[in-house]
Amino acid sequence: MTAIILARDLAKNYPNGKAVFSNIGLNIVARERVALIGSNGAGKSTLLKCLIGLLPSSDGEIVTLGERFRSTPSLAQLQRIRRQIGFVFQHHGLVNRQSVLTNVLQGKLGLPGGWRAWHHSIAKQHWREEAMQSLADVRLLDKAGARADALSGGQAQRVAIARALVRRPKLLIADEPAASLDPTAGRDVMSIFSDLALEHGITFIYTTHDMQHALEYSDRIIALKAGKVFFDRSTADVTRADLRDVFDA
Repeated sequence: MTAIILARDLAKNYPNGKAVFSNIGLNIVARERVALIGSNGAGKSTLLKCLIGLLPSSDGEIVTLGERFRSTPSLAQLQRIRRQIGFVFQHHGLVNRQSVLTNVLQGKLGLPGGWRAWHHSIAKQHWREEAMQSLADVRLLDKAGARADALSGGQAQRVAIARALVRRPKLLIADEPAASLDPTAGRDVMSIFSDLALEHGITFIYTTHDMQHALEYSDRIIALKAGKVFFDRSTADVTRADLRDVFDA
């Protein structure tokens, strides 16, 4: 399988020199669904950002989507990496006063001609069609003309998924995407993520504190504890007792 992310001896330190994590080695391949788990402060979000070049690492080597770098990628590398990634975070970051369709189209920002994604009225026709398909994929086609501030929390997060997918990414990154949602909406969002990643052949990496989300929506679980990889296993080989050990002090 094609490697999407490789990391060797990766380390990240706080400004005071204390380690966030150290000696991290990863090999994430195409089409994998990977849950990254750990307690608060374990370094999950920091690790994700280092792997995709949004934060500098302190040591080690990274190869992401074919781009090899130490510490941080060059600007040209970062642009090439970001064009192949869709991002969804805990707080969806929609523009409330704009329509759902325009918010989805803004997933095209940063791509060639991306300035046309600022508003649906100036977007390329085939981009509008792709955005409508993305909304259909997350079961929100009927909300295309609604303002983003009229949505529920779960609906807003589904729009954020559509915005990420309209980029046609090779890699989908989600940082605690269900943490602020009620259990029903959280399961709905995670199910959509998982199903669409499988359908479109996208590598999906997400952070979570939810044991059930880790077990149900991943092929592989990577656990961080005390700045190290505590385990890295196929989900089929992980038990709830294993997960509880990750969160025990």
